Amino acid sequence: MTRRIGLAAIMLALIASLPASGQGPVVPDRAAFHLYLLVGQSNMAGRGALEPGDQDVDPRVLMLDKAGVWVPATDPMHFDKPVAGVGLGRAFAARMRERAPDVTVGLIPAAVGGSPIDAWQPGVFYEPTRSHPWDDAMARARVAMASGTLQAILWHQGESDATPDLAPAYEAKLHDLIARFRTALGAPDVPFIVGGLGRYPDVPWDDARRMVDAAHRTLPDKVRRTAFVSSDGLVHGGDKVHFDTASLRELGRRYAAACEALITMR
Repeated sequence: MTRRIGLAAIMLALIASLPASGQGPVVPDRAAFHLYLLVGQSNMAGRGALEPGDQDVDPRVLMLDKAGVWVPATDPMHFDKPVAGVGLGRAFAARMRERAPDVTVGLIPAAVGGSPIDAWQPGVFYEPTRSHPWDDAMARARVAMASGTLQAILWHQGESDATPDLAPAYEAKLHDLIARFRTALGAPDVPFIVGGLGRYPDVPWDDARRMVDAAHRTLPDKVRRTAFVSSDGLVHGGDKVHFDTASLRELGRRYAAACEALITMR
């Protein structure tokens, strides 16, 4: 508990010391600063290859960096592992900016590569990244929400749970996770959007992967204000696990369309 409180305090201090306008990115009034929490495992963190333009700056698309400071959103956005690369965040943000050109989008990267859903519990330490996925995401989200308004939570995860032992319990754990996010962040109506696992022609699915996929696809029928984003037609970057750069950009646009639909329904 002491460690988690300390992390939040450090982040709050860093936010308080953010440079004034003209020396850093301009953080707008709270109502005009729309926040999106990016959580899950490596396909949310992004493993796409960097391309020209991935570090171009849009002054109205910011991200909370590793130190808890608002900076221009450039790739790689995540810092869970040294292999972090292009993710879906910037493509998502660009579409959301088109929808509301007068707002600033704030992305909160908090995905953790390889993490099973059981790692997303309070107090759980995930050894491969030496991090606390849930606690760290909560600390970062709360720091961000001091500056803006949470619009949606974007989740892409499930590869690590697509095993015969873990898949049968996945749906119940996912529903519980959504309820915990909403309760912990004081956002009972916040849209929660999940993306489909990569369905690659050269990677056959087994029953466990189909079970996890079914939990994602049927989510909107079972949990209010949720959406499923298809990965149909997307391809991997050669490792048969991670979406390639072009696919991640398309996935970001699909998340944005799903998010816009849920926000419009509000």
